[in-house]
Amino acid sequence: MKTKLLIFGITGDLSMRKLLPALEQIISTGQFDDLTIIGVSRREVSPANIGIRGTLGERSSIFTMNVAEEAEYERLKRYISLGRDEQLLVYFSIPPQAAVQIVEFLGKAEITTPNVKLLFEKPFGLDVASSKEMIARTGTYYGEEQIYRIDHYLAKEMAQNIVTFRGGNALFDRIWSNEFVESIEIIASETLDIQGRAQFYEQTGALRDVVQGHLMQLLSLTLMDIPVQFDWSALPKLRLAALGDLQPADPTKAVRAQYRGYQDEVENPGSNVETFVSLELESNHSRWQGVPIRLMTGKALDKKTTEVRIYLKKSHEAQSNCIVFKIQP
Repeated sequence: MKTKLLIFGITGDLSMRKLLPALEQIISTGQFDDLTIIGVSRREVSPANIGIRGTLGERSSIFTMNVAEEAEYERLKRYISLGRDEQLLVYFSIPPQAAVQIVEFLGKAEITTPNVKLLFEKPFGLDVASSKEMIARTGTYYGEEQIYRIDHYLAKEMAQNIVTFRGGNALFDRIWSNEFVESIEIIASETLDIQGRAQFYEQTGALRDVVQGHLMQLLSLTLMDIPVQFDWSALPKLRLAALGDLQPADPTKAVRAQYRGYQDEVENPGSNVETFVSLELESNHSRWQGVPIRLMTGKALDKKTTEVRIYLKKSHEAQSNCIVFKIQP
């Protein structure tokens, strides 16, 4: 089936640093000859202007429109010209507030047929209330089978391998509890600063950007129960159950900080948006009661790494007292 990938925010940081290089790599395999890309931009640019060249450039076009104008979406619909034997994937590489409005305009333009799929990256709203509102408003026009919400950390091979490793290794399955585990650390540190994403970071901060998404999802994979007869389709419910067992974070055991020069970079003196977070959690699950869990993330640090560290009690017979899962960039 021919696929058209519509990208809102194609000139943004996420698209330029992550999405477009990934698409270039995918296309280089030669397995996706029926994929074309339509980027949406407020200003007139060509694919070459934003670094899209070669085979990727040959498959790409830029559609210029004001995404805040409802009437523009009829013009977009004509440009896409989606056939019955084609599918449209709509990727939102933009803040959640903007995505909700765009979804409504797509819906009103009736770009809603079953061969249309929506792909949302985290964060899904700014808090619980806005997240629920986002789900409700999107559901007005699209069924759940048309909607894909992903924290891209969960698509990384090592993140998926945490489940495989735990479920397929009888030794580690046996020691995966407070009887043998002393503490858990999940760390995502970066050497880069916010790299010009001032508007995004002032709205989001490290807590929403990394902790509530990336780190909590990795934690859910670490803590969740894995049934003997494991079905991958049950993974979301198992992750949710693990998160539901967590106690509310104790603010006295949390640290929020900011790298020097951040306020100048975002041109907002006095900004209290954090670029570093460290916090401790505990689980009420009988398997994990009493095991301290530390989550830490930060920008402009001395090392780039994403790791899940399981510290074992020293009395255990294992040769090493620490199991480390490294999540590749």
